[in-house]
Amino acid sequence: MQNILYYAAVSGLDSVIEYLAQHVLTCLVPAFFIAGAISALIKSEAIIRYFGPGTDKRISYALASVSGTVLAVCSCTILPLFAGIYRKGSGIGPATAFLYSGPAINILAIVYTAQVLGYDIGLARAVAAVAMSIVIGLIMAAVFKEHDMETISKDSADTAFTVPGNAGGGEAARPGWVTLTFFVALVAILVIGASKLGWVPKLAAVYILTVVVAYLLIYYFRRDEVTGWGYETWDLGKKIFPILIAGTFIVGFIAYFLPPETFGPYLGGNSIQANLLGAVIGAILYMPTLLEVPIIGTTFGYSAGVMGGGPALALLLAGPAVSLPNMIVLYRIVGMKKVGVFIALVVVISTLVGFAYGNIFAQVM
Repeated sequence: MQNILYYAAVSGLDSVIEYLAQHVLTCLVPAFFIAGAISALIKSEAIIRYFGPGTDKRISYALASVSGTVLAVCSCTILPLFAGIYRKGSGIGPATAFLYSGPAINILAIVYTAQVLGYDIGLARAVAAVAMSIVIGLIMAAVFKEHDMETISKDSADTAFTVPGNAGGGEAARPGWVTLTFFVALVAILVIGASKLGWVPKLAAVYILTVVVAYLLIYYFRRDEVTGWGYETWDLGKKIFPILIAGTFIVGFIAYFLPPETFGPYLGGNSIQANLLGAVIGAILYMPTLLEVPIIGTTFGYSAGVMGGGPALALLLAGPAVSLPNMIVLYRIVGMKKVGVFIALVVVISTLVGFAYGNIFAQVM
């Protein structure tokens, strides 16, 4: 028994070492800085205040569908934000699009997925999550249109959700190109750092981009903004990184007892049943941010070719958005009917998208 536990622990440590060696410096560290900059420099209030039923759908759904890049939250952390905008008079469509996209389009998760599982499934996850949030929101608005009619009849469109003249805060003094260049440089550092370039050109490019970022910070950003960026980056790191390390160890530990081949008969192909199972597993399990990637790659065996691409994508699309704890809280916020339809939409659409990816796009790629 002791030998078995020893080898299982070694398997867990091997998973952690492989993770640290391959993904931390070139992938997660730059991604944490990007996510921290988004949290500190782009105010979430400037997004969620546009979700009223009287707002132009092109604006409300466009913002709701990409809100995850601003918020970087998980399926449970999104709930207080969703409850706030829902109870203050948001349209049911933009609110549920926001509820799905908040955790589904987490920039850290998208980058990490592409780096670990492959750029094809990372891109598919990002594009599908944006499209799914809009589709889910539109269907929810059509099914529960009486919610918006009641909301409008109470004049809630004249509350804080009315489109303001300037939602950007006090940043008008800074030229628009500065913020754009700042984020482009940060993304370029991430892309180049994770590329297959040799170390000399890679370090040279990263050094030049770092000088650009430093120049912009010194001459165009306030001290409190720079401090806020550092705080948000540290806060994200300390919340996510320890859980990710512990989770990676547990995944490797479990993989010793349940090798990926165990799941091959159920998730190994791209049948509609395999995709549905992947979506259902994702909808039930609670996975902290980023942990879904090593679970799919190691436990279910996607990286070893045991798990099909379709079920992997279906799990990635359903997993971050809903979970069993998330469902229980949602029930108390919106009621059984609305939460039932929302969960059914997430599972069904994730299944169909995974099936299409596994049988069409994955074959082409």
